[in-house]
Amino acid sequence: MAKRKAAPLNILVPVHGSAPSRRALREAVAIARPARARITALHVVTPFEALTYREALPAVITLPDFERHAMRAADRILSAVQRAARAAGVACACHTAWQASAADAIVTFARRHGCNLIVMGSHGRRGLQRMLLGSVTHTVLANSRVPVMVCR
Repeated sequence: MAKRKAAPLNILVPVHGSAPSRRALREAVAIARPARARITALHVVTPFEALTYREALPAVITLPDFERHAMRAADRILSAVQRAARAAGVACACHTAWQASAADAIVTFARRHGCNLIVMGSHGRRGLQRMLLGSVTHTVLANSRVPVMVCR
């Protein structure tokens, strides 16, 4: 009976362009390289309707303008991830999800795509600021069946 080769480790890295998510990407690459693991980057876009209910918009913006801007931002962020992975010799796949809850998108994506680890950044908000703004990282930690490594 021939031994089956184990699938490579698949590390999910939620990215949105912030300093904590860039730090998480660096950590994920550092883990992936020696383990010959694969990185899967996920950029979550909060739909226009959810955004308008949760945050004050800086200016009047139309739905098509918002979608164009969101896709350009996703392309820019995910291109940077691809470059970093390529430079380190790490296999990388990039995805964009449109969902009102970034945390739900991350947890669901990790489960559906067979991710073995989630490496994500955290802004480290505490107290009233976290209560008002919420914490994607906290929600992922509370709901994920996949291990989560948090980078501050």
